[in-house]
Amino acid sequence: MKQKVLVVEDDKDIQEIIEYNFTSEGYEVITCSDGEDAVDLIRHETPDLVILDWMLPNLSGSEILRQVRSSKKIRKTPIIMLTARTEEIDKLKAFDTGADDYITKPFSNAELIARTKALLRRSIDNNDSDTLVFHDIELNRDKKRVFRGTKEIKLGPVEFKLLEVFLMRPGQVFNREQLLDKVWGNDIYVEERTVDVHVGRLRRALNRGKLKKDPIRTVRSAGYSLNENYS
Repeated sequence: MKQKVLVVEDDKDIQEIIEYNFTSEGYEVITCSDGEDAVDLIRHETPDLVILDWMLPNLSGSEILRQVRSSKKIRKTPIIMLTARTEEIDKLKAFDTGADDYITKPFSNAELIARTKALLRRSIDNNDSDTLVFHDIELNRDKKRVFRGTKEIKLGPVEFKLLEVFLMRPGQVFNREQLLDKVWGNDIYVEERTVDVHVGRLRRALNRGKLKKDPIRTVRSAGYSLNENYS
């Protein structure tokens, strides 16, 4: 069965280019140019992935993203933001709202297709398996084991949970409050500084022996993310 991609883009030329290239790659493509229609299509067509513009009639891409992530039925739908907004603050807002990837215009069709394929593979792995994989990092939830390449990484329970959170959404920047909620829960009082300490421990464990590059990115005044470009 063909994988289904929804393209939400009000520029007809860009919409047609994406549709042509993705159809040529064997995908089933649905197109839409209106924000409100996009939400309905995601709910009823259940696409495998959405390519979403930011500036749209009736409903912005960021609001569509927020609505999708707040819906139990469709919140796991992979979404790539494709936009002319190039400021870091816009990227951080998109990732914070739940975007899985962010590509700025003008863009390379080959790169868009490559990122789509990678995101779809990761989505299948994360949904159907107890194992999360990102580049050379592998985390097995059931066995509580982590590998980087062929080397097993020993982690404490907090560091393991932190890594699991990062692996679920590579590239998304999590602030300290979000990490406190996801790792410790909101019933326990923990100082935000504690997050920095445990992220530091996780970073040292992953990089022990100077294995390649640091996969964890510190975003000044924002938080931490798994760096999609580290390899």
